[in-house]
Amino acid sequence: MKAPRLFARRAAAVAIAGCLLVVIAFVFDAAPLFVPAVAFIAIGVFAPAWVWITARGAQAHRILNVERIVEDEPLEASIEVRRGRLGLPGAEVIDPFTGSRLQLAGPLSPIRGARTASVRVVARFGRRGLHALAAPRLIVSDPLELARVQTESAAPPQQLLVLPRTEPVRWLRTDRGRRFEMPDGRASSEALAAVNIDGLRPYRPGTPASRIHWPAVARGAGLIERRLQPDGDNRPLVVLDARNPSSAAPAELLDAAVRAAASLVLEFARSGGCGLLLPGEQRATAIDRELSAWSAAYARLAMVHGGVGSQAPALGPTAGRIGPMIYVAASPIDRLAALFSGPGRGLTVLVVPNRALVAGRPPGIRGRMVATLDVSGCRGFVLGSRREVERVGPEASVA
Repeated sequence: MKAPRLFARRAAAVAIAGCLLVVIAFVFDAAPLFVPAVAFIAIGVFAPAWVWITARGAQAHRILNVERIVEDEPLEASIEVRRGRLGLPGAEVIDPFTGSRLQLAGPLSPIRGARTASVRVVARFGRRGLHALAAPRLIVSDPLELARVQTESAAPPQQLLVLPRTEPVRWLRTDRGRRFEMPDGRASSEALAAVNIDGLRPYRPGTPASRIHWPAVARGAGLIERRLQPDGDNRPLVVLDARNPSSAAPAELLDAAVRAAASLVLEFARSGGCGLLLPGEQRATAIDRELSAWSAAYARLAMVHGGVGSQAPALGPTAGRIGPMIYVAASPIDRLAALFSGPGRGLTVLVVPNRALVAGRPPGIRGRMVATLDVSGCRGFVLGSRREVERVGPEASVA
């Protein structure tokens, strides 16, 4: 514990007043003034000494039940205060964690009080990232509040990781996101590649005839299609681009992009798995249906820092992949247009925060595009080749 700090201005003022009474008693030969003068001096001297001695054996520390919390979720913690043998004449706990001041005079009194007392505090964190929680401070004072001593633990600040909030994906297409559609309306390759059979499911319009389970149709069960296991090369790839061309851009844009990326990863993981590529990483993290790698990836998402100095995602050969690529950008950058319009690219969905849209579309990306999803304050647009984009009708596109 750090050395306690003593504040005794009031006690000093009382002691000085007692000294002045002594002078007045001598000057005016007023013997009755000696009694209150001595009392004032004694109170001014012994009050700080009493508070100092009782504070030396007291301490306060916070107990956290979790090390991770999601944005805006309530976090409960308890502060335990332990008194010394002489008790605490008056105690107040200042918690920087919640910004609250808690009185603990009665539970730790010298006569009837217990040796320890615990109080419960609740707080919420509105922004993701690693937060350092300073230790609570304990202020011990006498009943007249003439002197007070502030004690603070020497332990390092507690670390709390605030994870980005995830929200359901609202698909604007009729297929609810099971498959993306190209701007001309035809179905793209599935988020799950057709490799190995993984059960049956109801038929969806646009499924190839080779995927229909004809024995079920013959038995009168209706149209049933085969569900296939994912192929690592054809799984959706969620890419997060935290760059921003302006240092004055609000941090809310990056936070919205991070929430959207986390929400999309969970959406695709439930359908069989996907990949996640974060800024500065050379290789995408595979997130399977069991979410075995999600905990570590979730923590890295919480620690993403954006801005002008942020690194671009190292797409490499993944830019020309066959499977869908969901590119989540905190702020549209002109150089993205060359990436999305290059030849041989697979299906690309550009997800941008709504606050970054200009006239309902991402700036710097030419041509027509189809709005396909909304998630966490962001909108996703399906991009295709020029020939495919020109086929889009005005009722299905965003000009």
